[in-house]
Amino acid sequence: MDTIALFGGSFDPPHIGHEAIVKALIKFRDFDKIIIMPTFLNPFKSQFYAPAPLRVKWLKEIFNDYKNVEISEYEVLQEKKVSTIETVKHLLKSYKKIYLVIGADNLASLHEWNRYSELRDLVTFIVVPRDEIEVSQEFLKLDIDEKVSSTRLREDIEISKLPKKCAKEIYNFYKENNCKTE
Repeated sequence: MDTIALFGGSFDPPHIGHEAIVKALIKFRDFDKIIIMPTFLNPFKSQFYAPAPLRVKWLKEIFNDYKNVEISEYEVLQEKKVSTIETVKHLLKSYKKIYLVIGADNLASLHEWNRYSELRDLVTFIVVPRDEIEVSQEFLKLDIDEKVSSTRLREDIEISKLPKKCAKEIYNFYKENNCKTE
């Protein structure tokens, strides 16, 4: 196994858009593996809503039937904010080529990511369009049709936007814990 697609994020909550991205990645290119990497805490955020072990549990349930898709607990086990460059360097010990999947909403702040110029040299970016943000031709583009975001879901949780395998559990958690963004 030499080539992976790394799809990281808070997944707070995981939703059907995340599933659509993985399905599109499977069709997009021959990766030996897709690694889904939930954060313990996103480096650009000050809190999470669902605890990391619970988000990992949900992701494992959602993707357990997908071939060559792995949920990695590397960042969660650090129990701190982990920069993407740190995760990529860790994965490069086992893999030769990494495609890094990011949302177009990250493009404006990409230069602010820890050691971005080094990261840019180590990965090939795959950008998922969002919110009509233009994606430069320097990036590979992954088109999906789902228009959903975790932030908006926390504001108004909709069970129809959650993966069927654990939709009720996710819905109940966010309803019961009133996980609205402050």
